Amino acid sequence: MFKHIKKLLNEFSAPSIEKPAIDFNSALAALMVEVMRSDGKVLAVELKKIEQLLRERCELEPDQITTLITTAQELVEQAIDLYIFIKQVNNHTDDVERIEIVQLLWYVAYADGNIDSYEDHIIRKISGLMYVTHADFIAAKLAAKP
Repeated sequence: MFKHIKKLLNEFSAPSIEKPAIDFNSALAALMVEVMRSDGKVLAVELKKIEQLLRERCELEPDQITTLITTAQELVEQAIDLYIFIKQVNNHTDDVERIEIVQLLWYVAYADGNIDSYEDHIIRKISGLMYVTHADFIAAKLAAKP
C-alpha cells in the first residue's frame, strides 16, 4: 500500500523549478532596484545613481551595467521576496561591507532629493535581514545624506 501511495505522489508531484543562480553583483543591483521601485516611481535620476554606484563599486563597463540593471529589474519582478538577494549578499560580505551596502541603498533613495516612507521602510527591512544594527543603519543614512 505504501509503495502505491509513494508511486502516486511521485507521478503527480510538480516538476522541480530551479531558481536561477544569482551572483553578488546581480543581488546588489536587485536590492538597489527594489529601493528605486519601492515608492512606486522609477525615476531617471535614481536609475542614473544606480548606474554610477555600480560603475564605481563593482568596476563594470557601461554595457555590463546596462545588462546588470536589466537583469536585476527582471529578477525583482519575478521575486517573491528579498531572501534570495539578501542571502547572496550576506554570504559574500562581512559586517562592515553590509553597512556600506546599506549606505549605497540610501544613496539611491536620496537620488531624487526626497526620502519616501516606502524607501525608508524597505531599506530598514533589508538592513534587518543583513543583520545591520539600528545604530549602523542610522549612521549609513546620515553618511549618505547630501
